[in-house]
Amino acid sequence: MLRSADFAPGHQLTLLEGGAQFFPALVNAVDAAQHEVRLETYIFHFEAQGLDVAHALERAAQRGVQVYVMMDGAGTPHIPAGWQRRWADTGVRWHQYAPLGYLGLLLPGRWRRLHRKLCVVDGLHAFCGGINILDDRLDRQRGALPVARLDYAVRVEGPLVVQCHAAMVQFWARLEASRQLEKLHWREVRENWPALGLFAPEGTADPQASSGGSLAALVLRDNVRNRTRIERAYLKAIGEARSHILLANAYFLPGARLRRALQHAVRRGVRVQVIVQGRYEYFMQYHASRPVFSELVKAGVEIYEYTPGFLHAKVAVVDGVWATVGSSNLDPLSLLLAREANVLVHDAAFTAQLHAALCAVIRTSTRALDCAADAERPWRQRVRDRLAFGLMRVLLLFSGSRY
Repeated sequence: MLRSADFAPGHQLTLLEGGAQFFPALVNAVDAAQHEVRLETYIFHFEAQGLDVAHALERAAQRGVQVYVMMDGAGTPHIPAGWQRRWADTGVRWHQYAPLGYLGLLLPGRWRRLHRKLCVVDGLHAFCGGINILDDRLDRQRGALPVARLDYAVRVEGPLVVQCHAAMVQFWARLEASRQLEKLHWREVRENWPALGLFAPEGTADPQASSGGSLAALVLRDNVRNRTRIERAYLKAIGEARSHILLANAYFLPGARLRRALQHAVRRGVRVQVIVQGRYEYFMQYHASRPVFSELVKAGVEIYEYTPGFLHAKVAVVDGVWATVGSSNLDPLSLLLAREANVLVHDAAFTAQLHAALCAVIRTSTRALDCAADAERPWRQRVRDRLAFGLMRVLLLFSGSRY
């Protein structure tokens, strides 16, 4: 149950809880790199723990390691001039994916962002999760945070690293190629396709991998061939659940299929618990989600609002054997528009560790959503909820997506 041919054996997995565990592990891996480091992130913030990563990448390049960094143009609109010079001097290669330009996000085509957080070191170690290169106690708009951001990542050794590396190489090659293609006449395009790396082969798990270790799989979402892979992975796990589903998702606004799957699970007798953001952060995400919360609670889903600080996690546990850690929220931006990456795990020990961490969060740091109290909120707030939900659907139609 909850397994498929996509899972490969032979993995060593380490759950990393928050920046306190993630950043030291990442910096140590980069400092030990001998050949290559590839990093992708939505936000690269050059302060505090983010600065530690920037220095580590610089040190690696000074040793002769090939270093490639990809940042999203919306999440990271500016790279400090000093760091641009330092990285240029040491040979760190970096790109901004889809810079916003003059009109910013006013153009629906620019809503398709690089949101995945991946790092591969020497083709041996991979990091995947929801943690940006941004200190847990810093926010770009709010400054210092009193409580560290709640988030998770996973460090992986094993066949999955090959797939992760291949995906990152291919993405970098295609971005490089697209920039070169802008300078070519259309007749030159066909002649230059092989050299431009447009058809770089995808990675596959090593067939000689050990049958021991944990079962794991990498699932990517993009706007070409992998449009629904992450959503389908969730739907499969939820549809096969028999006892317990526990989700933690920062921006939880599932579409109709995911809502129906959760409601059907409750009707089968499955206990469904969801940890969501309890603090107001962004208008659309906060208000548009309230009607969905009410619908799910009425159907028997337990929803808990995380209140001490900001929730940024995108993780799930099903039946004590299946888990996922990644960058994908269960909202339209992640499931329909952004490039995302999640690791799926079929391993009782890893799942038990994540399950225990999430249960501790529910016990100590959440309040259960009360439908009656929610319905008694001021009418202005409830009107904002409906307006935000309707506006979200309209905006998605403009982007060419349905939800």
